[in-house]
Amino acid sequence: MLTRRRFVGYSALSSAMLAYPGLVRAGLGQTSSSKPLRLAVIGSVYERLSAMQTIADRFLVGYPYDGEWRMPNIQVVSMYVDQQQRRIASAASQFDRSMTPGGRVAFAGTTPADRPARNTNVSTTDRRQSTSGTTTQDNSARRAQGGQGFGPAPDPSDLSRSRAEQFGFKIYRSIQETLRCGGDKIAVDAVLAIVDPDDYPMNDKGQVLLPSYDFFQQCALVFEEERHSVPYFNHNQLSFSYQEAQSMIKTAERLKIPILAGASLPVTWRLPDVDVPLGATVHEAVMVGVTGFNGTDFDALEAMQSMLERRKGGETGVKSVQLLEGDDVWDAGASGRWSKELLSSALSRSDTPMGLTLLDGRTQDLVGNNVLPQLVKDPAAYCIEYNDGTRATLLMLNGAIKDFNISVKVEGHGNISTQFFTPLPPNETYSACLAAKIEQLYTQKIAPYSAKRTLLTTGVLEAAMNSKHKLNQKLLTPHLAVSYAAPTESQYARG
Repeated sequence: MLTRRRFVGYSALSSAMLAYPGLVRAGLGQTSSSKPLRLAVIGSVYERLSAMQTIADRFLVGYPYDGEWRMPNIQVVSMYVDQQQRRIASAASQFDRSMTPGGRVAFAGTTPADRPARNTNVSTTDRRQSTSGTTTQDNSARRAQGGQGFGPAPDPSDLSRSRAEQFGFKIYRSIQETLRCGGDKIAVDAVLAIVDPDDYPMNDKGQVLLPSYDFFQQCALVFEEERHSVPYFNHNQLSFSYQEAQSMIKTAERLKIPILAGASLPVTWRLPDVDVPLGATVHEAVMVGVTGFNGTDFDALEAMQSMLERRKGGETGVKSVQLLEGDDVWDAGASGRWSKELLSSALSRSDTPMGLTLLDGRTQDLVGNNVLPQLVKDPAAYCIEYNDGTRATLLMLNGAIKDFNISVKVEGHGNISTQFFTPLPPNETYSACLAAKIEQLYTQKIAPYSAKRTLLTTGVLEAAMNSKHKLNQKLLTPHLAVSYAAPTESQYARG
């Protein structure tokens, strides 16, 4: 527990910690007789409020959880930042400079505004070549040439270099070097993989071609070569491709890699503190949320799945998926495709209703008074039918609310509704709930819940994008027959 004396001690030590990062663990009074676990962090971009910054910082400076400040006995020893290597690879050589009028060329990707537009027809092979984490021999030679003004200017928004200097870890040019810390043997005890959308290309379905699969495969190569695997955490969806995601899980099983994946929303606090009773019969669920800049559709789908997986018979997979948009969303509600009763129940948990509440403070029945179509200009509904007959709908209602809420119709229990608590940035304390699960994976070498939850959610999201691409058709999904059992104990934060 954080006592006043400990708080004063922390305050007095804060300046010294910034100057001498080695004092952090000792200063927080959480020293350990055992050596700290060595952590490799691999990700796309280390900028303020990026997922990489939000989560990786938890293992550098600690995080608040369960009523106290937690300092994991984990030390970041190496890092790979894909954005840096892509910037280096895009830099022109000295020869290119000399052949350009005035001896100068523009560097693609020097700033977000300068980066080339996404190619909507980039193949998976091309994507992997551009995000493989390794540089060509030609680029290595260019870097070795050095010279004043050579290479892209440092990105002022990048935090990795200052963090490396402050906390004493090294940044490497490839993922394999990062796992080996520049040597010839694996030199870390765990891997933290966090891929942000950044400026990766997009295909014709609107999917960002995230290199999560590529990151994992490069780590798996090291594990297989050395016959030694370490715990691996993959933030958010496993891949934009269900086939790649399925391959990741199979590889993890074959190499005995302790793997955990997913978002923060399933493990954040709930208001009120409720869950679907394990083994209960579930008939239907309606989840409401909003889409943000980085896309929160996956987070909302996985949060809904974290409750539904507890139903009778365990998880057996998804039969069909359809993405509805615009007026089709309201028509589906009118025809009973999704329950207005459950929507009203879910919205009753929201702390951010809009409409008249913002104008003059009065409460308003958003469902009964048919206000939603006036507030929500671009509604979307993820309609999911499970193999056991359970129905679920995720409604993305930008303009009506700003938080995430769910209501589940459970036999013998009525409607169980709650809010997934999400404090606003930059104080995204709910990511600390995820950090605690990651720490548990690293220290116990056992995932607190199955990565197949993330596998199934990854597949549902891909199926929804395919549905949209096919003019919002309902798609059968026999390939999503993913079976797994939910953990006996609920995994969301309760302290």
